[in-house]
Amino acid sequence: MFDVGETLVDETQMWTRAAENAGVTPFTLMGVLGGLIARGEHHDNAWAILGVEHPEGTWTMDDWYPDALQCIARLREAGVRVCASGNTPRSVEDDLRERVDAVASAASWGVQKPDPAFFAHVVELAGVAPEKIAYVGDRVDNDVRPAIAAGMVAVHIKRGPWGHLQAPPASAIRIRSLDELPAVLP
Repeated sequence: MFDVGETLVDETQMWTRAAENAGVTPFTLMGVLGGLIARGEHHDNAWAILGVEHPEGTWTMDDWYPDALQCIARLREAGVRVCASGNTPRSVEDDLRERVDAVASAASWGVQKPDPAFFAHVVELAGVAPEKIAYVGDRVDNDVRPAIAAGMVAVHIKRGPWGHLQAPPASAIRIRSLDELPAVLP
């Protein structure tokens, strides 16, 4: 199971577009986001701090990390069921539907990570017991700890700002690239 957000998508371009849509510089938005991460606050607080409306998120297939689609293909070729979910809009589901075995979004479920109900939906989506699910994400607060609490194998990928600023618990598998994922899965 992949977190669609920071695990598969290089959010640099998405956040840059969001900054432009909100009328602030990307540097300003990235600085505020870094401060929020360091304080353990939700990233949506950035818009109130900046005094602007929350712009619509935009992701395109051009925003994907180079290792993402290759990893998905390798896992599926090895017979691993690959599912994807995240705190994303419904439109992301359409981009992924042909690339994974199952996909859903927080928007479709009406609940966001780190809520335990989100991870209960993940179990339903995957169609297997929680301990058979490897949940891959970069955020310790939104991905790793809630996945462990739900009984899943948590895989922390050290990428994006959260991946570098948050330290995962010892029980999480740690990777730096999705190229490493197939070899570390139990």
